[in-house]
Amino acid sequence: MLNVLNNLSRKLSAQALAALLLASAAASAYSAPKTVLVLGDSLSAEYGLARGAGWVALAEQKIKDQKLDATVVNASVSGETTSGGRSRLPALLQKYKPALVVIELGANDGLRGLPVAAAETNLREMANAAAKADARVMLIGMRMPPNYGRDYADKFYAMYGTLSKEIKAPLVPFMLDGIADQPQMFQPDRLHPLATAHPTILANIWPVLQKSIKAK
Repeated sequence: MLNVLNNLSRKLSAQALAALLLASAAASAYSAPKTVLVLGDSLSAEYGLARGAGWVALAEQKIKDQKLDATVVNASVSGETTSGGRSRLPALLQKYKPALVVIELGANDGLRGLPVAAAETNLREMANAAAKADARVMLIGMRMPPNYGRDYADKFYAMYGTLSKEIKAPLVPFMLDGIADQPQMFQPDRLHPLATAHPTILANIWPVLQKSIKAK
């Protein structure tokens, strides 16, 4: 009788161990999707567009179509500056715990003629905050019209390239490439692209975004 009980005990222990190992393997095989946090201004916030027509929503759909392991949180706000983004980012990092932060900011700084050095400092501090939260950063750059002089516009554009090298972040040099000189692609304010322009915007952004999502 004792031998039977011992054998039964060993059998149950083996079954329990097998179940535990299977559960552990299943847990290891499953991982929550990465969160991609987009921190931008009206160009990413669907200003003047129907919901779902902007490049961020189009990117989210493409991520689903390609079955990439990521979800998107669009925290963009119309009118946002680099200073505003810097102020909001810590709470967003704490709330969403993103693996990747896409920063599309600076256009409003430029349109207001704010110092390029100040925008660069704000972007750098956002990158530092993301790094401390174990999140990678991707930058989206912008060109300014020469309203404030060619020197300002050139320094503003070059700032993104310089900073991306410094912080080792992938960069989309100019999200409006291919449409900036096409007035028919913009809303009446001549600042915000129409919905028909956003697939082109996504085409400019997607190669860098896709690679950033896939990066370990």
